[in-house]
Amino acid sequence: MSSVSEGIGATSKMIAAFLLQAQSGGAAGILGSPFVMMIIVMGIFYVMLILPQQRQRKKTQAMLQALKSGDKVITSSGIYGTVNGIDGDTIILKIADQVKIRIARSAIAQVEASEDAK
Repeated sequence: MSSVSEGIGATSKMIAAFLLQAQSGGAAGILGSPFVMMIIVMGIFYVMLILPQQRQRKKTQAMLQALKSGDKVITSSGIYGTVNGIDGDTIILKIADQVKIRIARSAIAQVEASEDAK
């Protein structure tokens, strides 16, 4: 019985050695490397998550820098109004007749399109 169990152990060792050698050679060995796979996954995350966020942030910053008096805007809290004045990082927003509020420039969510652009 012991010779049979030794034969099974030797056979499994040979199969394991063969599989390890087969995986380490050629192009399949390079793509199967955990380091290379980690680099590929990081590249996919960059292209699908980080790059679009950077583009959106640049677009928002450009919109906030282009604000001027008379622009109709919507704040991040949903208040509609017209820019009445700009004082650095704050904006004076006219939301009704004789009602003006001071808000942070970063609180502007979007600028409404004018009737000329429609």
